[in-house]
Amino acid sequence: MRTKAMAFLEQEEDRDGRGEDLPRTHKCSECDKEFRHLSKLQQHLRTHTGEKPYRCEECSKQFSRLGHLKSHMKTHTGEKPYKCDECSKQFSQLCNLKSHVRTHTGEKPYRCEECSKQFCVLNHLKGHMKTHTGEKPYKCEQCSRQFSELSSLKKHMRTHTGEKPYKCEECSKRFSEMGDLKRHIRTHTGEKPHRCEECSRQFSDLGSMKNHMRTHTGEKPYRCEECSRQFSVLGNLKTHIRTHTGERPYKCEECNRQFSQLGHLKKHMMTHTGEKPYSCEKCDKQFSQLGHLKTHMRTHTAEKPYKCEQCSKQFSQLGNMKTHMKRTHSGGKH
Repeated sequence: MRTKAMAFLEQEEDRDGRGEDLPRTHKCSECDKEFRHLSKLQQHLRTHTGEKPYRCEECSKQFSRLGHLKSHMKTHTGEKPYKCDECSKQFSQLCNLKSHVRTHTGEKPYRCEECSKQFCVLNHLKGHMKTHTGEKPYKCEQCSRQFSELSSLKKHMRTHTGEKPYKCEECSKRFSEMGDLKRHIRTHTGEKPHRCEECSRQFSDLGSMKNHMRTHTGEKPYRCEECSRQFSVLGNLKTHIRTHTGERPYKCEECNRQFSQLGHLKKHMMTHTGEKPYSCEKCDKQFSQLGHLKTHMRTHTAEKPYKCEQCSKQFSQLGNMKTHMKRTHSGGKH
């Protein structure tokens, strides 16, 4: 069925295609790139000269093209004149609406010649192409690390400056990346837009869903170079690598004790604050760690989830089962 989104893209294609039969008579003397219109050549020349003649009156940011300044101005006015007919989402730029509409149509018009992977946004294809060429033209002045995309360099620079330009309107927490802010906002709204096709479980961010999908596929793409152990999540590999390096990057400000995982530091901090955020609904006993509450709950439910493989005896705690295994089945002394 032909949807509104499809009709919109067809209409824009007709507009974009106008003038394609004109010859490319305007040539750049710097790089030999050719253009159909003189105005396009003049715009292109600024990529060589670095000229940015268009300046924002609000924040003094400068641009090489008038269109880019006009688009930027909407970040100050909040204007979003482009609306999706399918879901009513609004955008400040037409190109962003076009890209969004493809999430409805499923269209991916940009194809990689090397591996046939397809993309809905041209810039995504351009960024992907660098994975084949290995090109990393953007270099950090601070640490010399190189990046294939300018946006990646800009994000990286914030690790040096500490800048966190994205602020949550609900709780004032700040973030260095827009994507992190968007994911955080879902902790307030409860929105979980990503759904697992296998079990219908829903997630607030795409990365979490992808990690979850590996519980169905069994895929473990991240491998430790030291011991060949494999992991389904990159973060788990990074944590594991510290068992080889001995690195403990998380330090307690109170007692200087160091930890290999942030979660371990957070748990430890409760020994200083006395905080016990986990409360038993049966008897109101409180605990500093969720795991301790879960173990305690078994005193009410009588659940014994840990079963001895040798004699089928069951236990409420893993530690008790391990002690049993050692003493009863491995010849250990009582």
